[in-house]
Amino acid sequence: MKTPLTVLALIALCAPPLPGRAAEDVVNIEPTRENPRNSEGSFATLRDGRILFCYTQFYGGAADHSPARVVGIESRDDGRTWSQPRIVVDNEGGNNVMSVSLLRLKSGKLALFYVLKNSWLDCRPRLRTSDDDGATWSEPVLVVAAPGYFVLNNDRVVQLSTGRLVVPVAFHRARDTDPVAAKSFDARAIDVWYLSDDEGRTWREADSWWALPGVTRSGLQEPGVVELPDHSLLGWSRTDQGHQFEMRSADQGKTWSAPVPGPLASPVSPASIKVIPGTSRLLVLYNDHSGKFPFPKGRRTPLVAALSDDGGKTWHSHRSIESDPDGWYCYTAIHFVKDAVLLGYCAGDKTVGGLNRLRIRRLKLD
Repeated sequence: MKTPLTVLALIALCAPPLPGRAAEDVVNIEPTRENPRNSEGSFATLRDGRILFCYTQFYGGAADHSPARVVGIESRDDGRTWSQPRIVVDNEGGNNVMSVSLLRLKSGKLALFYVLKNSWLDCRPRLRTSDDDGATWSEPVLVVAAPGYFVLNNDRVVQLSTGRLVVPVAFHRARDTDPVAAKSFDARAIDVWYLSDDEGRTWREADSWWALPGVTRSGLQEPGVVELPDHSLLGWSRTDQGHQFEMRSADQGKTWSAPVPGPLASPVSPASIKVIPGTSRLLVLYNDHSGKFPFPKGRRTPLVAALSDDGGKTWHSHRSIESDPDGWYCYTAIHFVKDAVLLGYCAGDKTVGGLNRLRIRRLKLD
């Protein structure tokens, strides 16, 4: 029998209930000497009802370019307790493999997207699929054929109602030819979208790509996308302009409107948005720096949930999920189970490092 994470040295916490809410279940996967960083992941529901959560497990340092693999844990009780980790994709890159998106395809297959990072000049997303719910995986398919550094965040890939897959990536140009020198990496990203109409066997680039129209050190980083109830698409990116910038598509991701500041005031930190199943309502998790809650300038705290009933034009019912001013909350995966939502996110602080602790939180939807 597998030992659940809740009785390992990984620490499970029963958080006190928030006012007016049922109790929450919280599991922390702490950094250790062997694994100094456990970070960003993605959920999927398997056919037998188990929940699979895959995340990045670092084993040779805690930097973004340190050695890392993709591991998976499972829950048989809707996210309250979790099994020990097992390797899903071992390190097959020059640096690492990381940043997972899990997706149940319309064909029934389970899709696993991740980035393979070889150097400061080469980082590109791959896709593997499984016919047996993750017991075995296909050989990887390269999503982006062009050489370069393409960032695909965790829990970002979507399959539209038409069956089209949309992969939002941030392209970072090379500033030098040295693959091991950080000076070769330009932090100012442009947004590009990759599309597939055959469930990932072949890929093409969207007609649009966008840069941030202004003086910036970030550009448009770490984009996401969600299909709205009217089948248009909302895209967004983190920036250093004080807001998430947004773009919209009316043709299933082929073309995109120019980026403009959206209503989500935030630091240089990614937002996560999904449609609540059975509704037309959007749920967002982000670091709210609008002033609704206290915040330290530039830090990825607090972590706030909010709702939208108009396709992301406005947001309401803001609720603080994490508020420690020394905390660092980001890269949130969102997954709905029955009457609850599972959130998986980095929840570090100054004692362990901002990205090194992984937290899984289960919240009642009401």
